[in-house]
Amino acid sequence: MVKHPMPSQEQPSARLRIYLLPNLLTAGNLFCGFLALTKIVEVDLGAPNFSVVIRTAIFFIILACVFDLLDGRVARLGGYESPFGREFDSLADIISFGAAPAFLVHRVVLHDVFRSHPELGWFIASVYLICGALRLARFNCLAAQPDPSGGKEFLGFPIPAAAGLVASLTLFLLWWDDKGFARSAWRYGLPVIMVFVSIMMVSEVKYPSFKKLDWRARGTFPKIVVTILLVGFLLIAWRKVLPVLLPVLFTAYLAYGFIRPRLSRKLVHEIEDQSGDEDEDEDEDEDGRPAGA
Repeated sequence: MVKHPMPSQEQPSARLRIYLLPNLLTAGNLFCGFLALTKIVEVDLGAPNFSVVIRTAIFFIILACVFDLLDGRVARLGGYESPFGREFDSLADIISFGAAPAFLVHRVVLHDVFRSHPELGWFIASVYLICGALRLARFNCLAAQPDPSGGKEFLGFPIPAAAGLVASLTLFLLWWDDKGFARSAWRYGLPVIMVFVSIMMVSEVKYPSFKKLDWRARGTFPKIVVTILLVGFLLIAWRKVLPVLLPVLFTAYLAYGFIRPRLSRKLVHEIEDQSGDEDEDEDEDEDGRPAGA
């Protein structure tokens, strides 16, 4: 009689690889998304502190983007990539960059724009959330396959960038209102932008992942001086600068996907590959949890 081994003895190598630091950063991403949702849901539309609370929610969404940027980089630098990390990262992303921005825009803009037809506001917000979920599901499937591009490109607009764009444009609208400027078509343009961003997430437009960006790469003296001055300026005037700067940065990244195929290969290399080593091995381990999934 043939004895079959116990299931736990059949595949001893199937043990999950769960690394503390990158998954801790991913948990920080998820925690920020939860805090953002909490702030958005609890605040009253007519409350005196409405603008302050919504700004706090936007801050948590942007902070979640920072955590998402760091967890993938830490995973790659330390060799901590794992399928568990990929799945955990996507679960965190759907909360922080899917549900939270959808609730945010509905609460601040869509609720007001579609006051007579509230179902349209919910529909637009749900389209963004569903497209974000589809984008993450497609990314996970592609990440499990051999990647001839070396993991340097994303197919479709990354969901953290989409959340950053949506959140930063909402921040810009709040800043616009606080300045006492007359209400313009900006408020009515945001629903259109949100639908467009939703389509871009599930599109086949390619975006650079900037995985090759190496902070240890050598830079020229003028570049170092400009970088230091820019960081110092942002630290001093971030309250006045960020409401305008962030939408510009995220919009530039969105537009870059369309401009990129028309640029020369040399220029694209200068923009995207700052590793300082052109001959670096492109055969990276599939991480499954890169920043900006």
